[in-house]
Amino acid sequence: MYFNDRQQLERLGKYTSSTRTISTGAPQGCVLSPLLFPLYTNDCTSKAPSVHLLKFADDTTLIGLIQDGDESAYSQEVKELAVWCSLNLELNMLKTVEMTVDFRRNPPALPPLTIMDSTVTAVESFRFLGTTISQDLKWDTHIDSIVKKAQQRLYFLPQLRKFNLPQELLKQFYSAIIESVLCTSITVWFSSATKSDLRRLQRVVRTAERIIGTTLPALQELYSSRVSKRAGRITLDPSHPAHSLFELLPSGRRYRALSTRTTRHRNSFFPQAIHLMNT
Repeated sequence: MYFNDRQQLERLGKYTSSTRTISTGAPQGCVLSPLLFPLYTNDCTSKAPSVHLLKFADDTTLIGLIQDGDESAYSQEVKELAVWCSLNLELNMLKTVEMTVDFRRNPPALPPLTIMDSTVTAVESFRFLGTTISQDLKWDTHIDSIVKKAQQRLYFLPQLRKFNLPQELLKQFYSAIIESVLCTSITVWFSSATKSDLRRLQRVVRTAERIIGTTLPALQELYSSRVSKRAGRITLDPSHPAHSLFELLPSGRRYRALSTRTTRHRNSFFPQAIHLMNT
């Protein structure tokens, strides 16, 4: 299934590039591609315990914990990742960014990160698998994005209603096209969203209710349901990295609450999941 001595060229209008030989990869649409790519990138790993490498398809994210100003482990892992890419896959520097999360009052300025003689762009937020993460770990930027996208899709509901579609079909359209946008990674950000942002989100739901003429699930209801399902899967999977966080009390009916020192941590997924499962 791998390419072997295949010829490739590019054509744009009346212009044609020179021919190149392709000797790696597999044909587009190959049924084995989802399996072959993880095997191909399997040796792209992080060795430092303070640095984690997250891979999803062709997206790679390096997360480093820098303590006491010592970023040597993080810098070394970045260098090794760049070397691996130079031998195996091309690293797209235009899409490579660095974001620093530091809640100290006066955080020291970190030196710019350089990869292959190119300075990596430092950003205040970036899009990670469809979710916009900001360096202050607030969610207004992400919510701005999904509200705008959902409002654009609301346009189609009254258009469909003009064709006298059954209410059930309108509900299915809302669930598949609009609600799916509002619920993107909802278990991550909902409990940390501001009241103002939650009202904006719920306003989209109420608009859809008026158009369809029926009651739709509130976002709080959807959030609670999805948190419970996700937490339930974790408790049933001893191999899950977070399985140990769900510790049953001696009664066997409730889970031990996690100790949290900040509101940010208290509103994150695991403390909220345990709270919901105990209520």
